[in-house]
Amino acid sequence: MVNKQSIQKSSRYLAMETLNRIEKSGSYSNLEIDQVIRKNQLSSEEAGLLTELVYGVTQRRLTLDYYLAPFLKKSKKVDAWVIQLLRLSVYQLVYLERVPNHAVLDEAVEIAKKRGHKGIGNMVNAVLRNFLREELRSFDNLTDPSERISIQYSLPQWLVQRFAKEIGMEEAEKLAASLLEKNRSSARVNQNLISVEEALDTMKEEGFNVEKSQLTSAGIVAKSGHFAGSLLFKQGKITIQDESSMLVAPALRVEPHHQVLDACAAPGGKTTHIATYLSVEQGGKVTALDLHPHKVKLIEENAKRQHLGEVVDTFVMDAREAGERFEEEQFDRILIDAPCSGLGLMRRKPDIKYNKQETDFERLQTIQLAILESVSTLLKKGGLLVYSTCTITKEENHEVVDRFLNKHPEYKKETVFVEKSDLVDAESGDVTIYPHQYGTDGFYICCLKKTTS
Repeated sequence: MVNKQSIQKSSRYLAMETLNRIEKSGSYSNLEIDQVIRKNQLSSEEAGLLTELVYGVTQRRLTLDYYLAPFLKKSKKVDAWVIQLLRLSVYQLVYLERVPNHAVLDEAVEIAKKRGHKGIGNMVNAVLRNFLREELRSFDNLTDPSERISIQYSLPQWLVQRFAKEIGMEEAEKLAASLLEKNRSSARVNQNLISVEEALDTMKEEGFNVEKSQLTSAGIVAKSGHFAGSLLFKQGKITIQDESSMLVAPALRVEPHHQVLDACAAPGGKTTHIATYLSVEQGGKVTALDLHPHKVKLIEENAKRQHLGEVVDTFVMDAREAGERFEEEQFDRILIDAPCSGLGLMRRKPDIKYNKQETDFERLQTIQLAILESVSTLLKKGGLLVYSTCTITKEENHEVVDRFLNKHPEYKKETVFVEKSDLVDAESGDVTIYPHQYGTDGFYICCLKKTTS
């Protein structure tokens, strides 16, 4: 029996309210979840259920609406929070086998009555009981491949069509399917402090089921577990970073004495990776920029935790103004991990796929080119500039680089240096990683060399 007094503090009620806020405001699900957990002082079990429900419903929103459609003939007249409650309930009925159907229905009805009134409770009860009486709707009725993929894997149809145009429909479907897989935990080992083998042994002793990364010799991965709670993280010997992101710093080919500019640095994962290659004694330094003071503080905290503060300088600055702040040809290496649409992060941040529009790519391209333009004079002759993004659209990647090179003959492309050479595109010399290939974030890396002043 549901305790009516505590229903508003239950994980399911809080999940419904969280989903409603996310869809109304376009806020990030991870930030909303963290805030709800702290505000309500949820136990680890309650927090786990809340997180699973919010991410699960967000990931599968289009599929859930497809399942619900036959039972909501007048859905436009139904309050938004009721739609969220129904999505939440159907998600549990279809995807969470450990939750009994009657428990899902009972709590959904009590939530509806508490949040609304008895009539809404009756409507929710009727919809869910009718849903349980019928077989799940088949996707076979969807004859348009892009529409089927969109509904089956809950990826907006315009994105399916865009990916199909770039990599083909078969690969686009694999990409879409991979976004529903559980995200792995990954961390980079600070090999100045501990070997990867020692890190693996220590993590296993702590109870983590870890193994080496497929993409980089510096990485370790686990199917579950929170690395931030580990002893090695607290000691600064590992830092949480996606495997594809770990490929960026090595691509710069940093030497101990180099002066490096990290133009868009927060929260500091790549900054601290660069710092591991630098020597205080030889005068090496990485200068890290970010537009927001609180994000610059994160870079500083990351560097301090990893015992790298001596080779990291930070500035609160718009990277588009870097050309006015620093001297020409001041840096041996420059990294632009550019602001982007973040479509490579859709597995970890599923709300991204619903919040983007095609016009975003043009706006972001303008910003990306402005940053490249600003820092272009700051690189020494013979130096390397790495341009990277956590997105997988050509407008933000290849097109940006091509437009920059057309305007700057003093730069030319270099083949990206990576340990796993088959990641490099033979024609362009760039690296593009899609989420379905290795279970990582989607990522793009390009390397440019300045040949003349």
